[in-house]
Amino acid sequence: MNNVLAKILKNKNFLSLANNGLVAVFGFFGFLLLVRSLSTNEFGEWVLLITTANFLDMLRFGITRTAIVRFLAGADKEEAHRLIGSNYIINLFSTLILVLIVLAVRYFFYDAVNNSGFVLFFKWFPVLAFINLPFNNAQSVLQAKMRFDSMLVLRVINVGGFMLFLLVNFFFLHVSLQVIIYAYLLVNILTSIVSMIPNWDGYRYIGKVTRATNKKILDFGKYSTGTLIGSNLLKSADTFIIGLSPFLGTAGVALYSIPLKLTEIIEIPLRSYAMTAFPGMSKASIEGNKDLVKHIFYTNAGGITLLMIPVMLFSFIFAKDLVYILGGAGYETTTGIFRIFTIYGLLLPLDRFIGVALDSVNMPRFNFLKVVYMATANIIGDSLVVFAFYYVAIATSIFTLVSLPVSNFHVLAQITHNFSVITTLEGVAVVTILFTLIGIFVGYHYLRKSFDLHLRKVFQGGILFFSESIFRKKS
Repeated sequence: MNNVLAKILKNKNFLSLANNGLVAVFGFFGFLLLVRSLSTNEFGEWVLLITTANFLDMLRFGITRTAIVRFLAGADKEEAHRLIGSNYIINLFSTLILVLIVLAVRYFFYDAVNNSGFVLFFKWFPVLAFINLPFNNAQSVLQAKMRFDSMLVLRVINVGGFMLFLLVNFFFLHVSLQVIIYAYLLVNILTSIVSMIPNWDGYRYIGKVTRATNKKILDFGKYSTGTLIGSNLLKSADTFIIGLSPFLGTAGVALYSIPLKLTEIIEIPLRSYAMTAFPGMSKASIEGNKDLVKHIFYTNAGGITLLMIPVMLFSFIFAKDLVYILGGAGYETTTGIFRIFTIYGLLLPLDRFIGVALDSVNMPRFNFLKVVYMATANIIGDSLVVFAFYYVAIATSIFTLVSLPVSNFHVLAQITHNFSVITTLEGVAVVTILFTLIGIFVGYHYLRKSFDLHLRKVFQGGILFFSESIFRKKS
C-alpha cells in the first residue's frame, strides 16, 4: 500500500494535477472572499489590475518560457546552466522595458489613467513586476525540469498565503482594497525569496550566459512570445474591452469575471496534462521519434476531451448553483454566460494540445499564426458585441418606452439596462466559442500538412488514454 502511494506521489501527471488543482482551490476561495469583501466597482478594479498584470507577464516571460522548456529537455548540465542564465537576463531586461513604458504612460496621460478603471494597475505594476521576477523565472525552470513538487511548494506559498490573509480579513480585519494590495505584494516577495534560496530561479547562473544561448532563446521566443501574448489576450481582451466600455465598465468586468473564473477552475486537468505533455513531446521531437509525438498528442487531446464531457454536462445543469456559490446573491444573472462557457470547455483540449504539438515539433511560427487568427477574431467580435449590439438594444428599448406612461420610464429603463448588459456579456461569451473553432481549424491545417496528424485518431487516442491509465494502476 505504501509503495502504491509513493508511486502516485512521484507520478508527474499527479504532481502536475495537484499543482494546478490545489492552487486552483486556493484561488477559488480567495476569489470568493474577494467578491464578498469588496464592492462591485472595487472588485472590478481588482480584476483589471490582476488581468492586466498577468497579460504583461505573458509579454515579458513569453520570450523565454516556452523556449526554456523545450531546449532544457535535451540539454546537458553545462548547456542547461547557460540556458537558465540567459532566461534570467532576458526576463530582467524585458521587465525593465515594460516598467519604463508603464511609468511613461502614467506620466504623460496622468488624468486619463486616474479617471479609468486601470488606475491600480498603473500604480502597482512597476513594483509587482520586479517583486515576482524570481518566482516567475523559477516556474519556467522547474516546469522544464518537470519538478512539479517544487512548483507546488512555491504556488502554495503564493496563492495559499494570500488566501489565508483574505480569510483572516473577511472574518476579522475588514481592511480596504489598498491594504489587500499591500498583502498581495508581501506574499509575492516571500515567494520570490523562497525561489532564490535553493536557486530554483537560476540567478546563480547569470554569469554563465553566452551570446549563443541568448540567440537560441530569442530566435525561438520571437514566435512563442506572440503565441503566449495572443493566448492570454484571447481571454483578457474580453475583460479589457468590457472595462473600456462606458456602459459596462468595472461593474461589467465584475459580472463577467464570475463565470470566467468557474471556467478556469474546470480547465485544471487540461493545464496539468499540457504541462507534462510539452516536455515529453519536445524531447521525442528532438530525438526524431515522430510516432511518440503523435501518441502523446492523440492520447492527451482525446483523453482530456472525454474527461471534459461529464464535467461540462454537470456544469451546464447546475450552472446557477455554481455561479451562486462563487459570486453569491446578485450574480445569478450570469448563469447564461457560464452555460455558454461550458460549450467552449469541450473545445479547449483539442485547441490546447494542437498548440502544444506545434511548439513541440519546432513549429512556433505556425502556432503564433494560429493564435493571431484567434485573437483577431476575438477582438473584432468582442468590439462589435460590446459597442454595436448595446446600441441596438438601447435603440430597440426606446420604441417601447415612448408608448408607456412617464411614471413607468424609470423602472423599464433600469430593466432594459440590466437586460442589455447581460445579453451583451453573453454575446462576448459566444465570440469565445467562435474564435476557438477558428483556432482548431487553423492549427489542425498546419499539423496535418506538415506532420500528418488526423482528427479521427484523437478519439481513438482518448480510449487508449483510459486503457493505459487502468493498465498502469493494475500493474
